[in-house]
Amino acid sequence: MTKKINDAANGPASLGLPLTLLVVVVALDQVSKWLIMAFFVPGAHRQIIAGFFNLTHVTNTGAAFSFLAGPAGGWRQVFFVSISIVALVAIGWAMLSYRHQGMLFLLGLAGIGGGAAGNLIDRLRFGAVVDFLDFYVGRYHWPAFNVADSAIFVGVGIFLLASFLQPDEK
Repeated sequence: MTKKINDAANGPASLGLPLTLLVVVVALDQVSKWLIMAFFVPGAHRQIIAGFFNLTHVTNTGAAFSFLAGPAGGWRQVFFVSISIVALVAIGWAMLSYRHQGMLFLLGLAGIGGGAAGNLIDRLRFGAVVDFLDFYVGRYHWPAFNVADSAIFVGVGIFLLASFLQPDEK
């Protein structure tokens, strides 16, 4: 496959669709978290698929998999908010820079940016990220996550796929 997903000869890709995706990710993330907080007290869970999936209401003051988690506030809050802001600025810059690389790159970055923005909103509002998707097998649980985390994961996958599909250039 020697042709780019969005050939640079046709000019830079429009940012309309990626920015729309970014906004939709943030909206879905915030609405889903609002619903969980409205219908579940912290720590509560409801079995959806026995032996596999629960909805739950937990908060995470740390990063992925509760890395650096601890009491809300203090240096953790400043650290994670600062990292999120730097990441969003870098993603904005990357979206402008990758416009010539094709739409797939931009959609991956939009997913990552939407997820980062959704979790940043939580940190600013609550001092922690709201997680609610709890997958497990028997007693072994994957750490709970949310729509924003899913968008980041899928966005990274799309970005990597776009990188592999990109022809080698000198």
